[in-house]
Amino acid sequence: MVDQPSAPPKIIALANQKGGVGKTTTAINLGAALAEAGYRVLLVDIDPQGNASTGLGLYTQDRHLTSYELLLESLPVQDVIYGTEVSGLSIIPSTADLSSADLDLSSNSQRSVLLRQALRRNDMNDAGFDFILIDCPPSLGLLTVNGLVAADSVLVPLQSEFYALEGLSQLLLTVREIRSSANPDLRIEGVLMTMVDRRNRLSRQVEADARENLGEIVFQTVIPRNVRLSEAPSHAIPVLEYDTGSKGSEAYRALARELATRNRRFVRGRSHG
Repeated sequence: MVDQPSAPPKIIALANQKGGVGKTTTAINLGAALAEAGYRVLLVDIDPQGNASTGLGLYTQDRHLTSYELLLESLPVQDVIYGTEVSGLSIIPSTADLSSADLDLSSNSQRSVLLRQALRRNDMNDAGFDFILIDCPPSLGLLTVNGLVAADSVLVPLQSEFYALEGLSQLLLTVREIRSSANPDLRIEGVLMTMVDRRNRLSRQVEADARENLGEIVFQTVIPRNVRLSEAPSHAIPVLEYDTGSKGSEAYRALARELATRNRRFVRGRSHG
């Protein structure tokens, strides 16, 4: 097939207003797994905690231009993209400066579409990314709204615990509201069960309930509880590089394959391994 360098990338927001569900872990490791499979991936960190940036080896002192400047100062997106140690995976980092974004943007009439405007420019299409993953903060504030308005779809990590499904309803309501206004094409990419321990009866029951209630939008792939996944961030590398044969690494490779299969029409003409 002939290359199509100006084809738009698939933009996926990773969102859940509840913290500690594996959202940033998924952003880092799904990005790394897609890159390992031969896709070009951009991770956009819009979480003021900046954990995705740190987890890919970009420390605070090295983040000279970030998603703050992209959103608040309208810097060209190419100026805030950094390479990582993972071949094929780039990042737009964040810092704690983003914590004030809601206040800083309160008088801007375009405040909810700034990220969309930045990521959907024609020159971004020419950058050659296949997937753009947006790591949203654990809230439903303005930054997450920017992520959802910019995205083609939303991937929802859902921890395998008792109250998991209760928190999901508010996020789905927010998605519905954005669909009815700023981004009518937004859809649910899928719900990803995380921290799954199938030896645990409650964990199995939560997964079963999610599949019964949500049907096919739940990914077949699940992310297990895995000590290597927990250890990798302290080494500032994805688990695929920290322990390539671990259960966590294999799970994110499986997720990357499932995601790519769902999105064949977004993948560019060049061959991917």
